[in-house]
Amino acid sequence: MSAGVMRPSGPALFNPVLIAGCIIILVGFAVRSSFGLFQIPIAEEFGWMRADFSFAIALQNLFWGIGQPLFSAMAEKYGDRKAIIAGAICYAGGLVLSSFAVTPGQHQLLEMLVGFGIAGTGFGVILAVVGRSASERYRSISLGIVTAAGSAGQVVGPPLAQHLLDQMPWQTVFVVFAGLVAVSMLALTLMKVPLPERKVAAGEDLGTVVKRAIKDPTFMFIFLGFFSCGYQLAFITAHFPAFIAEMCSSVEPGSIIHALGITSTSILGAVALATIGIFNMIGTLLAGYLGNLYSRKYLLVGIYTLRAIVSALFIIYPVTPVTVFMFSVLMGGLWLATVPITSGLVAQIYGLRYMGTLYGLVFLSHQIGGFMGVWLGGSLYDLYGNYTLVWWVGVGVGLFSALIHLVVDERPWDKRDSSGGLQPA
Repeated sequence: MSAGVMRPSGPALFNPVLIAGCIIILVGFAVRSSFGLFQIPIAEEFGWMRADFSFAIALQNLFWGIGQPLFSAMAEKYGDRKAIIAGAICYAGGLVLSSFAVTPGQHQLLEMLVGFGIAGTGFGVILAVVGRSASERYRSISLGIVTAAGSAGQVVGPPLAQHLLDQMPWQTVFVVFAGLVAVSMLALTLMKVPLPERKVAAGEDLGTVVKRAIKDPTFMFIFLGFFSCGYQLAFITAHFPAFIAEMCSSVEPGSIIHALGITSTSILGAVALATIGIFNMIGTLLAGYLGNLYSRKYLLVGIYTLRAIVSALFIIYPVTPVTVFMFSVLMGGLWLATVPITSGLVAQIYGLRYMGTLYGLVFLSHQIGGFMGVWLGGSLYDLYGNYTLVWWVGVGVGLFSALIHLVVDERPWDKRDSSGGLQPA
């Protein structure tokens, strides 16, 4: 990062850093959200079990989580742009190499590299730099806008992937997506924002701050609570198209869904993910706005509770194209609404200087959940021939997350003494 570059002046909401962050997140999430559409084509070409490619995507999610605090720490030490470029190299390189993979082991190994790439170009690094570039007045809504850009990626990614898969082999689609990731790096010319002061307090470097945060019960509550978000999102992203293709035997001619141009269950799967993305944009922008007005922990309690209710109702009632669309609308509104609120909560409690690393550590829990959701989805499907148990586990962990956020202490940690009380004035 160049020394002497000035912070964008004035209290304006939109600035070059926000725009650059939105572009990078949009492209990265467009690619990431489409992996579920490759599951059936790859499994059918090589005759794999459902769990084989599922485990590759599960590892992608896990290494995304492992890489998040590492890339965030790299950004805070060496500069945001260097960390993002390193992430893009991993991302594009992993996609290109994956196009040559012919065994489950090869795919699983290379998806680890893709996971690191997603981490380097994802929320942990981008939200931190956008948060530093925004004024306090606009910080929460700025985080919501960047998160909504990820939703926009989910709107365009799955339909684009399905269109490309109809025209060319999946291997070529991987190479095309690698090119898109590389081109998105041009946005880095806009991303110039200095780090805040090096020291949070006397003697508190990155290692000291991380150790202090890990010992804080509130940090662990947020960490554990983010697990269910990753579980639910990764399971749905990876398995929802296949779930729809099997549970909805056909799209009836003359039905409302058919009238929308959705003529097959494969198209319905792609449209369902895109619908989630569309309503996710609304939900994340609303969440970012509400995060400036209301208690963030109670907003998270509400989001996780609603997710559990929506998922439970979806699997209790018969699965039809109409219920798939309704579920996509409702879950979409809640999809990434946790991200601007959780990242904002981390900044609120622990400050901005090491927000990227601390949020990256919290995000690791999200991706451990993602690993479990994708892996269990494939494993339990092969064992039982359906996804029912995986859905109910998602309902259970969602309720757990709602409960654990009730005991989060939202006060900034410099306002609390070592026993958890407020410091004396």
